[in-house]
Amino acid sequence: MAQGIKSISLVLKHGADLPKRIGDSLSTCLRRRGVSVSEGRVDPSSDAVVVLGGDGTLLRVAGQVFQLRLPLLGINLGGLGFLTEIHTDEMEGALEHLLSGDFELDRRMMLAIRITSGEDPQATFFALNEAVVTKGALARIITLPTWVNRAFLTTYRGDGLILSSPTGSTAYNLSAGGPILHPSLEALVLTPICPFALSARPLILPGDAEVEIQIQRGADEVSLVVDGQVGRDLRKGATLRVGRAEGHLLLIKSPLIDYFSILREKLGWAKGMGM
Repeated sequence: MAQGIKSISLVLKHGADLPKRIGDSLSTCLRRRGVSVSEGRVDPSSDAVVVLGGDGTLLRVAGQVFQLRLPLLGINLGGLGFLTEIHTDEMEGALEHLLSGDFELDRRMMLAIRITSGEDPQATFFALNEAVVTKGALARIITLPTWVNRAFLTTYRGDGLILSSPTGSTAYNLSAGGPILHPSLEALVLTPICPFALSARPLILPGDAEVEIQIQRGADEVSLVVDGQVGRDLRKGATLRVGRAEGHLLLIKSPLIDYFSILREKLGWAKGMGM
């Protein structure tokens, strides 16, 4: 990018001491360099957003940052760190690149999730990882008739259904037995959760596909969970539509580590012979 960063939104992991201490120190340093800092929230007038925490903290603001089309830098102070790929020992160098505007962006596909029903106005959510349709704690198996691009696919029966982006393929989708997709792909993954039929398998769809799920009027309690952050009960008779959102989330890449190194580290894969 050609121009430097003059204003930053700094978002911290809730309820943790380390992000607060590092955040206070970082804010002081940035202000000394003439950078305006908004702490604890995403300011629409910012030039960039910096997250101090783990993947959950980044997911908490991903939808908002996506809509504002701001670059997002994730500094990993949490556990897994698939998305917050900058380690604390790389933080100083990463911030220097950020302030100078000398950084590379990783454009990640986002999901748009729309709920319609006869009683409520349409609600729209954005997800970096996934949208999960799931049954309540005491509910029995739920039945989910599903269409792709208005063509009937099948009726899933089980504990629910995960609709994942390539970025989210290493999250809940992976735990449920779904495939790993490289995050640069444009695709949508449907992964049943504990399906009643053994033939119900994960399915990879083109990135421009739209999936429609109908919540049957006789259904037990059914909920939608977006990126593990937003939960919403789905009314009987509601329709859920999930597809690719227009545009991409702009993640700032680490100059020191590549995707496959992250994959090996986080999944505990053995390192092969160097070449």
